Amino acid sequence: MRKSREQLNLFIRGWINYFSLGNMKSIVASIDERLRTRLRVIIWKQWKKKSRRLWGLLKLGVPKWIADKVSGWGDHYQLVAQKSVLKRAISKPVLEKRGLVSCLDYYLERHALKVS
Repeated sequence: MRKSREQLNLFIRGWINYFSLGNMKSIVASIDERLRTRLRVIIWKQWKKKSRRLWGLLKLGVPKWIADKVSGWGDHYQLVAQKSVLKRAISKPVLEKRGLVSCLDYYLERHALKVS
């Protein structure tokens, strides 16, 4: 996951630096949200079994009774990533702490430098 995250960060920075002159805040915000949702799906798929999903959710600080319910939602990847406790457990600050660059934050930073 580390190598993928580093490659993704390079791609995000390069893409944002290239297009940072344009006014595309809403587009970048949409891309940022989709990217975080997709990363949650990938993490959920990596936790293949119910016991591993339960362990991962508990490690992220989800209460046991909620984690026990959600860990049984095996093949409902988008539902789990968008509508469940996984969205709150693997939030934007958690992903940033792990080293992922936020598209929107990086765009706003670069756009402010290039416009002024």
